[in-house]
Amino acid sequence: MNKLKILNDPIYGFITIPNSLIFDLIQHKYFQRLRRITQMGMSYLVYPGAHHTRFHHAIGCVHLMQQAVNVLRFKGVTISEEEEKGLYAAILLHDIGHGPFSHAMEHSIVNDVSHEDISLLFMEQLNKEFNGSLTLAIQIFKGEYHRKFMCQLISGQLDMDRADYLKRDSFYTGVAEGNINSERLITMLHVVNDELVVEEKGIYSVEKFIVARRLMYWQVYLHKTGLAAEQLLIRVLKRAKELHNNGTRLEASKALLFFLENKISIDNFNNETLDIFSQLDDYDIISAMKNWQHHSDFVLSRLSKMIINRDLLKVKLKKKEIKKQNLEKHIQNLINAHNINEDEAKYFVFTGDISNQAYQLKHQGINILHKSGKIEDIVKASDQLNLKALSKPVTKYYICYPKETL
Repeated sequence: MNKLKILNDPIYGFITIPNSLIFDLIQHKYFQRLRRITQMGMSYLVYPGAHHTRFHHAIGCVHLMQQAVNVLRFKGVTISEEEEKGLYAAILLHDIGHGPFSHAMEHSIVNDVSHEDISLLFMEQLNKEFNGSLTLAIQIFKGEYHRKFMCQLISGQLDMDRADYLKRDSFYTGVAEGNINSERLITMLHVVNDELVVEEKGIYSVEKFIVARRLMYWQVYLHKTGLAAEQLLIRVLKRAKELHNNGTRLEASKALLFFLENKISIDNFNNETLDIFSQLDDYDIISAMKNWQHHSDFVLSRLSKMIINRDLLKVKLKKKEIKKQNLEKHIQNLINAHNINEDEAKYFVFTGDISNQAYQLKHQGINILHKSGKIEDIVKASDQLNLKALSKPVTKYYICYPKETL
């Protein structure tokens, strides 16, 4: 069977599957599940085009990694065939642990289990099935491989993950401010002392990349309406779990019921749990909410209806923390209007904060390689005064509460 297939991607055009291992991983049911996981969670309620999936994104990342490997080899960086395979497998599987709607599950029906944790569990399970051929990929993914630049290509401030999702999410949302020139950035990459650097002539592309990241976070990923929708989804799942724990039987798929019935943390996330998790996707949650909107429980039915019908909460963003009396006023209004208790009202009225840091100075930064051979951080190398400001976290505070009627 010919496994060197070509896929047509709206962002990059034709993408070639580089080897038979990548083909077999793509064909695996664990990876095919990513076709049913939305890349941008609830953002489609703000940007109607944002229906692309984690599957799209992972394939795009492999394409960019192929370009990076070719560029670095051309510049004399030695990358063995085994290392090349490891890089492709690691970037393909870097997001395989995402749950329904990408992030909602991490904050609701599993306890402190991140998608990175689950990605690693999937990779270890696949490594058994593929007779150890993912061992190097796992080392690179965990940041344990001795060649640091390879780990940086998977997870760094200028990695192939970010290079794809900024360009892809910008395309599908129509938010032009996020459209980076990922190919130009990759062409400027080099390796010095086993660390990733960007050649001096790529400095403006890096500046654009950092600014684009900031704009995409405020305009898209942290958009107040998308934020309210994701918070509602988290609360739907929390309420469902609470009702289940109190003996109320809910209609849901077998996979979703398993996570509602059991207290799952990283300590008891075994192979059986992993297999059930692999059967869980966006469709389970949407299907459950379509049933739950008719449930007798006021909180569960109203929350589900709000998401299904896009009748969301009012959101206000502030630069200062929300005053306690403001929160209490909205809670009391809801209690009086619907004769519910305070705990139930808090599902609809809540505060929180969001933070955006486009560039992290304290972490492994983006280093610029000058023609003289000198290497310095982009913030020092750039004449763009804003970059230093962009390395400081900006926090905004929000309050969500119902419109006039629930």
